[in-house]
Amino acid sequence: MAEKVASMKDMKVGSYIMIDGEPCRVIDVAFSKPGKHGAAKGRIEAIGIFDEKRRTLIKPADATISIPIIEKKNAQVVSVTGDIAQLMDLESYSMFEVNVPEEFKGKLQSGMEVEYWKIENKIMIKRIK
Repeated sequence: MAEKVASMKDMKVGSYIMIDGEPCRVIDVAFSKPGKHGAAKGRIEAIGIFDEKRRTLIKPADATISIPIIEKKNAQVVSVTGDIAQLMDLESYSMFEVNVPEEFKGKLQSGMEVEYWKIENKIMIKRIK
């Protein structure tokens, strides 16, 4: 897996984290004070990048967590058929297919350049250039 490890107390809003094996964007971070019977706890709320589901992670503040490694690359649109776009990477010239996000439906045409993110084996179109 393409992940690195970080401390829970280093998380900030807008950073990325792995929760339940799914890459997520952090939307809220809160830490409780250490009490009489235990250490401080951290609570991270995040939204999944691919499935838009809300997830929560509660761990001790000094625990380690996984952070996904996001590869940001450029590609050219070869063809668009329905909800699937065929892309060609501009560095390796490899061809692959990806689902077109709702925000880009009807806007993608062959010959356009897009930026895509690759997280583990999942690919998503992030923006049109």
